[in-house]
Amino acid sequence: MVSTNTSRLALIVLSVLVAPLAATAQDTSIYVQCPATTDIHPSGGGIKCAHLVAGDGMVTMADDAQKPLYIFSFAELPTGDPSEPPVNTPEYAGWVMDQGMLAANAPAPTISVDEDDEFFLTLTNVGMAMRPDLFDPHTIHWHGFRNASSVFDGVPDSSISINMGASLTYYYYARDAGTYMYHCHVEAAEHMQMGMLGNLYVRPRQNHCLTNGSPCPPGHVGGDQYAYNDGDGTTAYDVEYPILIGSFDPDFHDASFNVQPLPFAGMRDRYFLLNGRGYPDTVDPNVLSTMDPLGMIQPSQPVSSLITATPGQRILLRIANLSVTQFYTLGSSGIPMEVVGLDARLLRDGDGNNLYYKTNSLTLGGGQSADVILDTNGLSGTYFLYTTNLDRLANDAENFGGMMTEIRVN
Repeated sequence: MVSTNTSRLALIVLSVLVAPLAATAQDTSIYVQCPATTDIHPSGGGIKCAHLVAGDGMVTMADDAQKPLYIFSFAELPTGDPSEPPVNTPEYAGWVMDQGMLAANAPAPTISVDEDDEFFLTLTNVGMAMRPDLFDPHTIHWHGFRNASSVFDGVPDSSISINMGASLTYYYYARDAGTYMYHCHVEAAEHMQMGMLGNLYVRPRQNHCLTNGSPCPPGHVGGDQYAYNDGDGTTAYDVEYPILIGSFDPDFHDASFNVQPLPFAGMRDRYFLLNGRGYPDTVDPNVLSTMDPLGMIQPSQPVSSLITATPGQRILLRIANLSVTQFYTLGSSGIPMEVVGLDARLLRDGDGNNLYYKTNSLTLGGGQSADVILDTNGLSGTYFLYTTNLDRLANDAENFGGMMTEIRVN
């Protein structure tokens, strides 16, 4: 790792680079769009907004050494912060840069919206505090999602990449329920390996049956939750958990931190993760924090993978794999997994017949997702969701860890 003095120098250099933005800008390039009404939603209901920053940070792995790893990723700005100045002012631009530096999370903040929502997502690139020599642009790509326009797709070839000190507001019209995922699409193999990926899902309009004028499935009432607009209530659930499959190559992360050549050809992941954590950290219900190189404690891994339910409840697992190196297989012990959706599509044929299937293992490649229901009827106790690739039940050189979590029914 670089020394603390070198780290402080890096932050000072970056501050010098972005200071003119806050000090002299009249119309700042950090600009948030969040309309109160639209033509689709003239009353304002159904409009959602969020503001993410893209930059770097540190996370902690679950081996005994509690190894810190350098990452690139996204973070959400704090809400209700009394120090926040008025939006879209030069002072606001400086505040965003200050709050966003070294704040990256793994995985990135979970995004969930309702079908028929309009979602305005502003992304600000705050730069790499520990690597001021990098001027990487960033984007957000909703993987598998139909966009209103290619300009919002996040693929640099056909859309806009966001440079340091600037922002872009993406527009999404959520028309298709299901489990998706999102990531940066700039230099994708590098930025995704470094951690720029997150959970994303769209809840179906059937959740609001009766209140939106549509009938509820037979035997169900308004307020029930479903994975899809199934019409028959077969995807109903009581509790849901996003599970993002991923893995890190510590040599690649260390090379990025120490300004070494990146070992693309030799990339070999050795930390195997669910929601950015290896077991036993996966079952910690709390937000994990990591000390950054400047001595500040930063929230780093906010998404627990602990799955809890009471007997008789149906659990929806929204599983996605964004690994850039490997396929992974997840298995469950004692609770069959009913797969009701794949790649954000309900498993149903052209004649309307359900093609759901039950299994004890599920294999996903990079960019694939699955909606899985666990029925706990008649069950109690602790069960496991884990990779059946047994060499990946490890935190680097330490066994009995890695890609595993607990399902607690009590």
